[in-house]
Amino acid sequence: MFAQFNRSDRRLLLAVLAAVVVFILWNIPQLDFILYPFRLFVTYVHESGHGTAAILTGGRFAGLEIFADGSGQATTLGGSRLLILPAGYLGAALFGAILFYLNNRFERSRVLAIVIGIGLIVYSVLFGHVALLSLIVGSLFGLALITLGWKGNEYINSFVLNILAILTGLNAVLDVIYLVGNSGIGLGNTRNDAAAFSNEVFPLPAAFWALLWSLIALIMLGIAVYYGVIRPMRRGTNT
Repeated sequence: MFAQFNRSDRRLLLAVLAAVVVFILWNIPQLDFILYPFRLFVTYVHESGHGTAAILTGGRFAGLEIFADGSGQATTLGGSRLLILPAGYLGAALFGAILFYLNNRFERSRVLAIVIGIGLIVYSVLFGHVALLSLIVGSLFGLALITLGWKGNEYINSFVLNILAILTGLNAVLDVIYLVGNSGIGLGNTRNDAAAFSNEVFPLPAAFWALLWSLIALIMLGIAVYYGVIRPMRRGTNT
């Protein structure tokens, strides 16, 4: 099916198909059982963002926990709260944007899946071992990606990686929709991150920070889409 398209068109088609799948999963409650493991993965990336920011700012990452309801918690010691608190939102956005760009810019999706899979397993052993579900989520997704990269063809790998990239990249946007629409929402640690930033760093309303981080997340993903899909396609059209 995809062989009849040129490289740029294949990228665009797989990205659009992935976006359609994500949209359907988000909007059909009956499919929530399919989305559930991906929610746990998004939470894993979200909490990993906090921990990685702590390490990069001179602190320590004691570990991450994921709970069955899809929420999570990262335990950090020291580091800069200015950077640690937004890193759940923006870390997920950055991970999604980089993954989308690499997956679509370079046709090495199988290699990329294996590399990410190995990274997830290593990260889980180092930081996810504090809670069984965290270790399971990181390790199973790692093994699944390694298997996908080893056995699946380039198109399937690219499609799955696009789904992961879009889900994580738009995590902040999805969270803020729930946050603004339902004051009692508890999706992940979203509300807590924004409220904590408001209380500890800069005393503006939590919704302001959530909206700002969501805007940054959209910009990140937009840049990845432009340079990963749109710009190469336009160049191919002009040549």
